[in-house]
Amino acid sequence: MSLAQYTTLGVGGAARWFVEASDEAEILAAVRFARAQGVGCFILGGGSNLLVSDEGFDGVVVRVAGGAPVWAETGDGTGSITAGAGVDWESVVRLAVEKNGSGVECLAGIPGSVGGTPVQNVGAYGQEVSHSIVRVRALDLAAEKAVDLTAAECGFGYRRSIFNTTERGRYAITRVEYRLTIGGKPLLEYRDVKQYFAERAVARPMLSQAAAAVREIRARKGMLLVVDDADSRSAGSFFKNPVVALDGVACLARIAGCRVADVPQFPAGWGYEPEDGMVKLSAAWLIEVAGFSKGFAMGRAGLSTKHVLAIVNLGGATAGEIVALRDAVIEGVRARTGMRLEQEPVLLGFAAG
Repeated sequence: MSLAQYTTLGVGGAARWFVEASDEAEILAAVRFARAQGVGCFILGGGSNLLVSDEGFDGVVVRVAGGAPVWAETGDGTGSITAGAGVDWESVVRLAVEKNGSGVECLAGIPGSVGGTPVQNVGAYGQEVSHSIVRVRALDLAAEKAVDLTAAECGFGYRRSIFNTTERGRYAITRVEYRLTIGGKPLLEYRDVKQYFAERAVARPMLSQAAAAVREIRARKGMLLVVDDADSRSAGSFFKNPVVALDGVACLARIAGCRVADVPQFPAGWGYEPEDGMVKLSAAWLIEVAGFSKGFAMGRAGLSTKHVLAIVNLGGATAGEIVALRDAVIEGVRARTGMRLEQEPVLLGFAAG
C-alpha cells in the first residue's frame, strides 16, 4: 500500500502491511502482529506532518479511523471537546468556535488529525494546543494497556512532548480532551492577525472572525490545503522557529544589514520567562537572509511561492529530492547566519541517523 496518498506532501513508498483501525483493540492487535513479525509499527494520522522515504516502511502502518468531536459544558464557564485520534482537527476548531469556546481559534486551517496535535504540540499565531489539552488517552504499548495522561504528564514544550522525545514510540494516542473558555476573547497576539483586523478596522473580532482570518492568512501563505493550489502540496511549516539568546539578535541584524528592531522575534514561549533573555526567531526570515526566495526549486522539490517556510512537491517529487532541498536550506542558513534549523515533519522509513 503506497503511503504517498496518505500524506499531504504526496511522496514516499509503500508499507509492507497497512491496517485500518477503528478502536483501541484493533490498534493493539496490529501492534502485536508487528511484534510477532519482528518489524516496526507506525500509527498514521492525517499525514500532514510526515515525510515517508522512497523505499517506504518495512513494517506495519496503522491508520486510525476518524469520527466526530463531542462537546460538553462543564458548568464552570468552560466547555470540553473530546475527540478520537482519527478525527479531523479542523472539525474540532469549528465546533469550538460554534460553541463560542476560545482556546484553539488561531489553530484553524491546520491540516491533520487530533492524534497528532499533542505529539508536536501543534501551534500557530501565538497559540499552542497544549494550553487547551486536559487529558490524552493512549495505549501504553510497553504495558499493552490504555492510560490517561494529564497535560502535565505529556511534557509539552515548543513543538515537543514526551510522545516525540523521551517516550517516542511508547504510546499510541487514541483520544484527546480539550478545555475551552466559553465566551472568551480570541487570541490576537501575532502581528499578521493584528494587522488583518487593523486593516479592516475591527476592534473586537469574534471567535469566528479570528478563525476565518487565520484561515485566510494561511491560504495566502500556501498553508491551507486547497485542491487546486500546488503550494499546499506540502507538510506545512518544514522548519521550527529557533529560540536564541536575545543578545544574539544584534549579530543577526548586522549579518542581515538591518536594524535590531527589524529582526522578526517573538516571546520564546514554553519553558522560558521574559527575564530569561530568550526569544524565538522567524525561520522564514533566516531562510530569506540566507538567499533563498519564494519559488526556489531543486528538481521537483521547491519552496512555496507564497512562503519560504514550506517545502512543496512540485509534481512527482521523490522523498530524496525533498531531503536534498531541506539539507540545502539548513546548510545555507548555517553558513550565512550560524543558526541551525530543525525540521518539523516526522520521518518514516529512513535509516537512523
